[in-house]
Amino acid sequence: MIGRLRGNILEKQPPLVLIEAHGVGYEVHMPMTCFYELPELNQEAVIFTHFVVREDAQLLFGFNNKQERALFRELIKTNGVGPKLALTILSGMSAQQFVTVVEKEEIAALVKLPGVGKKTAERLVVEMKDRFKGLHGDFLSGESAFTLTAPDAVPEGNDAEAEAVAALVALGYKPQEASRMISKVGKPDADCETLIREALRAAI
Repeated sequence: MIGRLRGNILEKQPPLVLIEAHGVGYEVHMPMTCFYELPELNQEAVIFTHFVVREDAQLLFGFNNKQERALFRELIKTNGVGPKLALTILSGMSAQQFVTVVEKEEIAALVKLPGVGKKTAERLVVEMKDRFKGLHGDFLSGESAFTLTAPDAVPEGNDAEAEAVAALVALGYKPQEASRMISKVGKPDADCETLIREALRAAI
């Protein structure tokens, strides 16, 4: 099982990042809340990974720290929550925000995420509340570990908006909805990651 990668970032196509480690390029799916904190292209990154094997694919999911990966692993244990939906949930809110939402039983905030219906949201609250007790203390108290840092905006024109829409579609949003979300937060000088962050923040 691949549990950790250290290598240079070759490509960033949200929510996918291509990392070269010892001459091998690994495609890694990352929640947007983790993606925002990646270094620039051709710089070294260290990510903690979870390897998923399916009949039709082998997928790597990546996270900036072990606590985020631990939450992802607990999420996919929940009935009705697969890796893709877990990725969507952790893209819409940081790990610490998710913990807070569950502890306060804010069902409405979870239902706003694509693919999360009322029953799934209620199940998440009930099941995850119990699982939080077994996770490391830092996970619940280390709010600073989950502070989002926005990348500096780099002018990319309409290409940035197209990439941002494609990323939201990959996360489970319908194309028309993704376009509407990006158009609401669109700015001439905003890069792809900034647009995605602002769109997801507005959605919640």
